[in-house]
Amino acid sequence: MTATRFFAVNSRRLTKSLKKQGVLLMLLGLAVFASFRYETFLTPLNLMNIMRQNSMLALVALGMTIVILSGGIDLSVGALVALGGVVAAMLASEGSFIAIVGGILCTTLFGAVNGLLVSRARLQPFVVTLFTASAARGLALSITSERSIAISKEASGLVWLGRGFIGAVPVPVLIVALLYSAAWFMLHRTRLGLHIFAVGDNEEASRLMGVNPDRVKLVVYTTSGLLSGLAGVVLAGRLGAGQPVAAFGWETDAIAATVMGGTFLSGGQGSVFPTLVGVLLLGMMYNLLNLEGTITPWWQLVLRGGFLLLVAIFQQRIAQKN
Repeated sequence: MTATRFFAVNSRRLTKSLKKQGVLLMLLGLAVFASFRYETFLTPLNLMNIMRQNSMLALVALGMTIVILSGGIDLSVGALVALGGVVAAMLASEGSFIAIVGGILCTTLFGAVNGLLVSRARLQPFVVTLFTASAARGLALSITSERSIAISKEASGLVWLGRGFIGAVPVPVLIVALLYSAAWFMLHRTRLGLHIFAVGDNEEASRLMGVNPDRVKLVVYTTSGLLSGLAGVVLAGRLGAGQPVAAFGWETDAIAATVMGGTFLSGGQGSVFPTLVGVLLLGMMYNLLNLEGTITPWWQLVLRGGFLLLVAIFQQRIAQKN
């Protein structure tokens, strides 16, 4: 092999690797920048807050990634987080177990409805989940009379789920680590995972291969609803109350984290751990904006939307080159 060919081959390999690890490089670069600019950034308290505050979004983004891999989209996740939290808070007087199961079960049923409408009724995921988001948010506001619901003292386990520690590790962070590992195994080591990728890549071709796309869609949307409910329960435990106005805009953040992690919105390509890196990148970006202290929350929303647009354009360019 000539020197020119050697460098050309290795250059292509390096470029391909950078494409896959781009979000991780962005995270590390932002961390280095922040460590020099802000004295408080590298303090254990600040780093712990970044991980704990973004654990709930990480759960939502995990469900979103699975849905997008199948070629769908779920715009109901933010509303389901709020609904799961208020249902858990309202059931807290019955004990932690009933509260946690009730909150998760409620949103899982909404996710199943999404899956049935998309798979059996052949409705567009955008329309279906937009309707579900409106219904879930309206239900959360209605059953609470637009008020926060404090968690009863009988549900100490629910509070522990959001605020507790196992050793030095916050419980929400441990939940995220376990579920992301399980999701990675499911996607890359099981038949269901293979079917999810196949449906997202080409639904008709997957049907000819013997895959049941309707079943796959039902599973992924139900899973997304379950994870949104779990995020809502953990959020309620962390806040000590269920809030019907919680998680506004989380669907945008979840999509942003998924896209930044390299999962294509067209489906069929991506993975879960890069999504987790995308969540941390978003969390770190918002943390730096707060440390800067000169940018209002409304302009933060503008920056968030613009950042997502730039990432989507960049990803599309990569897809066209491949």
